[in-house]
Amino acid sequence: MSDIVVIGAGQAGSSLVVKLRNLGHEGKITLIGEEAAPPYQRPPLSKKYLLGQMELERMYLRPEAFYAEHDIALLTDQTALSIDRAAKHVETDKGRLAYDQLALTTGSIPRALPAAIGGDLGGVFTVRTLADVDAMAPNFRPGARVLIVGGGYIGLEAAAVAALSGMQVTLIEMAERILQRVAAPETSDYFRALHRAHGVDIREGIGLERLQGDGAVNGAILSDGSTLPVDAVIVGIGITPATGLAQTAGLDLENGIKTDARGRTSDPAIWAAGDCASFPHQGERIRLESVGNAIDQAELVAENMLGAGKDYAAKPWFWSEQYDTKLQIAGLNTGYDRIVTRGDGAEVSFWYYRGETLLAVDAMNDARAYMIGKRLIEAGKSPDPALIADAGADLKPLLRA
Repeated sequence: MSDIVVIGAGQAGSSLVVKLRNLGHEGKITLIGEEAAPPYQRPPLSKKYLLGQMELERMYLRPEAFYAEHDIALLTDQTALSIDRAAKHVETDKGRLAYDQLALTTGSIPRALPAAIGGDLGGVFTVRTLADVDAMAPNFRPGARVLIVGGGYIGLEAAAVAALSGMQVTLIEMAERILQRVAAPETSDYFRALHRAHGVDIREGIGLERLQGDGAVNGAILSDGSTLPVDAVIVGIGITPATGLAQTAGLDLENGIKTDARGRTSDPAIWAAGDCASFPHQGERIRLESVGNAIDQAELVAENMLGAGKDYAAKPWFWSEQYDTKLQIAGLNTGYDRIVTRGDGAEVSFWYYRGETLLAVDAMNDARAYMIGKRLIEAGKSPDPALIADAGADLKPLLRA
């Protein structure tokens, strides 16, 4: 009977410890989290919670009493400082914990603006934790001027909430177009039009030179020489895997904490799952930043910690909510050379092909296209692009072919 310690009380960590108990593990289970709150959903933080449409308790992944009821020691407001792999213990700011097996579900860290260009001024925020959102909430008031730095999904979601709050929103993206790193031009065009229809000033191919202010931000100088008066700045320039603890412990890293196909790190007693972990997938090494992967990978690691010996077969899927639009993404679009459009207007989907092979689907307000595309991709099926482009064609028979 082994004692298991899990560091990181987010979606992956919570999923892992619950799965361990559901599988019948009878040893001690400890979950360590830096935040004072029990594990909670992160997606609603910058949307319904920030808008005052969801109370904190409704965001908890499980009721606070759940962990004690299932004999899971939940240590909140506690920071893991180091791992002694030889002695098999974790040092925290509040004590020492022994383990037989250890799992790292440390998640990711938002990239911040350098202090040299004003990143440390008051009123400059990133969006990741409950504390981040609580700090920025007072700034979300009608008429306030906000600058969003970064045109990825984080930045666009922040822009949508700010616009819905009645703020004057400017979003800058240093690349040629929003979503350039993650989506086709067609998806970028869709969301650019959506945001501009809600009054957001989107400026592409423009970066931030520096922020201005004496203690608190009050202006921004952009790379084209223009200046903006601002009351707040939200930084959405991506995230990096939280690997500091693993690095100081001497674990192998490669775009995150390097694991094998079963989630085991270079130390056979230590595992990793979620945003922080990279793993082999179809001949490559990838790292997925999504709720779906956090759950699926963590649950598989729980099985393997108990001896299942299963490889992780990732089924990538993502989503983003902006205004009344729900974007659902299935698959990975890396290497696409063709986009097939199905539908038009507010309900449309873009299908990514490489040659004749279907790779991914972006579906806007079209749950049917998303579900069918996801099942086709997972089954390794690639329908005729001409059939996909015919909005009147029934796609369901493709699933039986």
